[in-house]
Amino acid sequence: MRIDSHQHYWKIDRNDYGWITPEIPILYRDFLENDLKPHLEKNKIDKTIVVQAAPTIEETEFILSLSNECETIAGVVGWINPENPSYKEHLNRFRQNPKFVGIRVMIQDMPDENKILEPEYLKAFSYFAELDLPVDLLVRSDQLPTVLELLEQVPIRGVIDHIAKPEIKQGKMEPWKRQMEQIAQHANIYCKLSGMVTEADPINWKNEDFVAYVDHIVQVFGKNRVMFGSDWPVCLLAASYDQVYEVLKETLTGRLTEEEEAKIFGANAFEFYKLNYTNVQL
Repeated sequence: MRIDSHQHYWKIDRNDYGWITPEIPILYRDFLENDLKPHLEKNKIDKTIVVQAAPTIEETEFILSLSNECETIAGVVGWINPENPSYKEHLNRFRQNPKFVGIRVMIQDMPDENKILEPEYLKAFSYFAELDLPVDLLVRSDQLPTVLELLEQVPIRGVIDHIAKPEIKQGKMEPWKRQMEQIAQHANIYCKLSGMVTEADPINWKNEDFVAYVDHIVQVFGKNRVMFGSDWPVCLLAASYDQVYEVLKETLTGRLTEEEEAKIFGANAFEFYKLNYTNVQL
């Protein structure tokens, strides 16, 4: 079972996506399963995890409705607002759908990332930890100290999206390298090898730009806690689906056993999101 652990679907006329504007023409259109399916088939990807792309309950309901119709969707990572007193009701309702596998917290978009250390958020994260609910953390590299502080306080089951968006274009490794090593010491935390091409030079990136970053993540998290994600269609700002897949494949070539490759390209996502055969029946 080969799984893309991170991709999005959207319909522009839903008006959920404030960050997708006509000034970004490559993304300013609908992206649905028929657009992605040929790329999945070409690269022998069986299933995907669809991740929320808008901070609304309605968008989560939309992608959950898609999951009921799309055979390639193994799971949906949705959104809730821990500051809303009814967040548990929304979460419990979403959890009735077998394709719902977790939530994403968009730390990247917070005016002050320290909000996640406030009592309301800490209480919500503790609730997620009690449920053993998978939590995607969308975070920039400069916000990692706050994430580290969160993990010291709450033992969530989490995954760092897009290797925490280091400054690949500048070739900068520190303090990202040291902080990711510290985060990896938390055994419940995984990392997605995703979203890298859009942090590099969008026009002139080359495969070598990513080697040191991928090597470090695989070294500190190990081969059981990292997973391939395309970040399609956002990746189209810098690369096609096929290029994103090839970048990671080539970067890892010769460094993995067949079993380790199967983990990174599917089994680890299956385990992290607690998928079952209901989700992934072909």
